[in-house]
Amino acid sequence: MRFERTITVVGAHVGGEENDVIVGGVLPPPGKTVFEQKRWLETEGDWLRRWMLFEPRGKPSLCINLVVPACDPRADAGFIIMESSDYPPMSGSNTICTATVLLETGMLPISEPETRIVLESPAGLVPVIATCENGKVERVQFTNVPAFATHLDAHVEVPGIGTVTVDVAYGGAFFALVSAPALGFEVKPHEARDLVAVGQTIKAAAAEQLPVVHPENPEIHTITFTEFAMPFDGPGTTSRNAVIVSPGRIDRSPCGTGTTARLAALHAKGRIRTGEGFTHASIIGSTFDAAITAEGQVGPYRSVTTTIAGRAWVTGIFQHGMDSSDPFRAGYTLPDLWFGHQH
Repeated sequence: MRFERTITVVGAHVGGEENDVIVGGVLPPPGKTVFEQKRWLETEGDWLRRWMLFEPRGKPSLCINLVVPACDPRADAGFIIMESSDYPPMSGSNTICTATVLLETGMLPISEPETRIVLESPAGLVPVIATCENGKVERVQFTNVPAFATHLDAHVEVPGIGTVTVDVAYGGAFFALVSAPALGFEVKPHEARDLVAVGQTIKAAAAEQLPVVHPENPEIHTITFTEFAMPFDGPGTTSRNAVIVSPGRIDRSPCGTGTTARLAALHAKGRIRTGEGFTHASIIGSTFDAAITAEGQVGPYRSVTTTIAGRAWVTGIFQHGMDSSDPFRAGYTLPDLWFGHQH
C-alpha cells in the first residue's frame, strides 16, 4: 500500500443526511475570504470534490466539508461545502455536522452545558450554540445568513407538466418552493424517484424563467434547488418537505437552507411573524426546529434572520488514500445513480 496522499475524514450525519468533514491532509485553498477559497476550489481544485464525492469513494447523497482557518477574525473556524454537483455557499445540515465534528474531536474547545462558536461559511458568518453533555453535542442551533423572498406565486411553464406556481426565496442558496399536493405528492418515501424527476424539471424551468441574483454578492445567483412543501398549518405546527439536490436526489434531512427559504417566503406572505417558528420534517421523518428572530433588509428585499436547530451524530473516522496506479482514482459517475450526469 503506497498512497501519494492521504486525507482524514470524520463521518457525520444529521437527520439521515451524511455530511462528512475533512480534518486533515488538505491545506487551505488560496483566498482572502472563505468565499474566495470556495471559488478557487471550484475553478482550480475541483479534483478534491470529484475524488471524495464521485464513485468509487463517494455517492450522490454524500456531502463533504473542508475545515479551514477562519479568514474573518470574528469566526472560530471556516468551512467549505462540497456537494455532488456544486459548492453551495451555505448549508444548514453541513453546518450542524461540521460544528459537531469540530467540538467532539476537540478541534475547538467544548464547554458544558453550552458552547458558543462562530463558523465562517462562504455565504457569511454563522453563529452556533451547541448544547453539550458528557463531551457530546446533543443539539446545534445556528443563526443563518439573512433570507429573503424574490418571487411570490410566480407562474413557471414546465415542460410536460404545465403551469406551476412557485415562490422563490434565498436561504443560503436560491430555492423554487412549490406545493407538493398541488402536484399530486404527499412527500412520502415511495414518491422519492418521481419527486426527483419532477423537481429537477421544475428547477431547470424556474432557473431559466425567473433569474435571480443576490444583491450583495452577484456570484451567488440562479435557482439551484426545488423544494416540495406540504401545507403549513401555522406557527408551532409541523410541516413536511423534500428538497431536490442535483444531480437528482432528495435531501435526507429537513434541509437547513431550505427551511430558512421557506420561512422567508411564509413571512413575506404574512403567514408567520418574527418570534414565531415551526418544526420542519424530512421525507424520512427527521426534524429541525426553526424560527424567525429578526427582520432586516438585503438590497431591495425585506429579509428575515432565522435559527435552525438539529442534532448530528459522528459515524466514524476514515483515512482515504490516493494510489497512483488506480485507474479510477479521479472518480467517475454513471447515470443510473447520477441521473443524466456522466463523468
